[in-house]
Amino acid sequence: MKRLLILEDGTYFEGEGFGSLGVGTGEVVFTTGMSGYQEVLTDPSFKGQMILFTSPTIGNYGINRDDFESMEPACNGVIVKDHARVASNWRSQMTLDDFLKKKKIPGISGIDTRALTRKIRETGTIKGSIINVVEDIDHEYDQLRATVLPRNQVHEVSTTKPYSIPGTGKNVVVVDFGMKQSILRELVLRNVRVTVVPYHYTAEQILAFSPDGVMLSNGPGDPKDVKDVTQMILEIQKKVPVFGICLGHQLLSLANGADTYKLTYGHRGSNHPVRVVASNEIFFTSQNHGYAVSRESVEKTDLMITHIELNDETVEGVKHKNYPSFSVQFHPDAAPGPHDAVSLFDEFLELMDNWGRKNA
Repeated sequence: MKRLLILEDGTYFEGEGFGSLGVGTGEVVFTTGMSGYQEVLTDPSFKGQMILFTSPTIGNYGINRDDFESMEPACNGVIVKDHARVASNWRSQMTLDDFLKKKKIPGISGIDTRALTRKIRETGTIKGSIINVVEDIDHEYDQLRATVLPRNQVHEVSTTKPYSIPGTGKNVVVVDFGMKQSILRELVLRNVRVTVVPYHYTAEQILAFSPDGVMLSNGPGDPKDVKDVTQMILEIQKKVPVFGICLGHQLLSLANGADTYKLTYGHRGSNHPVRVVASNEIFFTSQNHGYAVSRESVEKTDLMITHIELNDETVEGVKHKNYPSFSVQFHPDAAPGPHDAVSLFDEFLELMDNWGRKNA
């Protein structure tokens, strides 16, 4: 079935529809990963967005039960060059088309994804809709331009109640701003006893679990839209080690006086090179974010920069000069992506050990 991807600047791309035949509207963003589309589609950080895959063929190994980052995908649309109609993999349980139909997410294939990616790189992310071919397309453009994208994405994807995962090691509380399951998997692999709590929990509520450390998870949207977490972070970091990932990195930075800003088209993919400032070691990393911490603003705080993105020199990691708190903009848990930085989870455990001995 012929469908259109219309953009708020008045341009459109014509292609073939797959997945749901409903209308999808959101911020069009591109991701450069060559594999791992299931993890991308189910990453809560894509809440409300239309995902453009730069890799030409998507769907060739289907959907399986093991690679979900959340059970309910949060994206509003899927844009690809070639949609594989046949899935060939021994783990596959359904096709991408069947999955998107089941989850009521529209897709469009057969468009010039290279041209669309270049457009986004030049002008920035843009609002778009996947619609049916219609006679009065001007009306569709008017509706798209009038659509106000929601700014409460974290509220939509965070857990509503705390829950625990048993373990015999350290006791870690994870504050869920839209957490990927791969973060939990890395903690469980290290025998960590995990308690996941909603994003709005106070320091008092978190400390009631007697944690050895606290993690601030990834999540969607503008960090400045996540209200009332600054005081929680400031109180927590004085008591126990804190480790922030992605949105958690931005929130830790904001709480400590740094600033954030929106990138032109963001970092989304599994091939972003990052330099460790202390050692000059290079990590290839998995990333998914549209905002970054201002480098100049960090210099006026008690934070120090630990990691730098090689492509555009943006801040990729910080740590506190006085408290056992650190954070990274990328995903050490990968999923999908390289595991170059997975040792950061071990560093977090070591930090908890050292802090525990110091305060015994």
